[in-house]
Amino acid sequence: MEPTAQAGELTEQECPEVDEALVRGEHRRGSRTSRPRRVSGRAPVYDSGMLIAPADRKAKAVALHEGLRTSPHRTLVLGPVLTQVWRADPALVHALAGASKECTVSQARSAESAIQEAKAGRPECLTCATGPDAADWRRIATMLGQAAMPAKKRSDAVDVWVAPAAARHRSAVIFTSDPDDIHAYLEVLQPPDAHIVPV
Repeated sequence: MEPTAQAGELTEQECPEVDEALVRGEHRRGSRTSRPRRVSGRAPVYDSGMLIAPADRKAKAVALHEGLRTSPHRTLVLGPVLTQVWRADPALVHALAGASKECTVSQARSAESAIQEAKAGRPECLTCATGPDAADWRRIATMLGQAAMPAKKRSDAVDVWVAPAAARHRSAVIFTSDPDDIHAYLEVLQPPDAHIVPV
């Protein structure tokens, strides 16, 4: 029996980000190969577990990460998420630098633009370019207290930022190694179009 998805969680049939064949651009119908497809226009957001998973060469995470390179919105990595996983170990730094090269760190001066280059103009994601205001900080603090965390788990002040970042984009997919935690945070926010992809 296949596991069922929780509310807000996308299954492989519903989300091209999850279907690794689509992520690699190898979409097959029956025996014929159709044209490669791009991933959806939803903003991809990584939590710390997903950021480190490609660096650890986990097959599903690597395939997803590779496929997201063509996403119109670069994968969003929040500064606190990057800080949580970055360590002085040279091998880890090298692996993380490679994995985060195609990502954008919101509000970092040296980060790539959140929107992939276009043929004309300079597109920008206003959500990524603007920081949280005082109401956002209060919302985060409230969420830490209200989230119904899984048994034997505590709220994480870094991972809690991932849910509002996705919610602010209006349409986002969170790639996470802690789907139950992220689900608990999203339950408090109730965003209209934020989905979870476990890795």
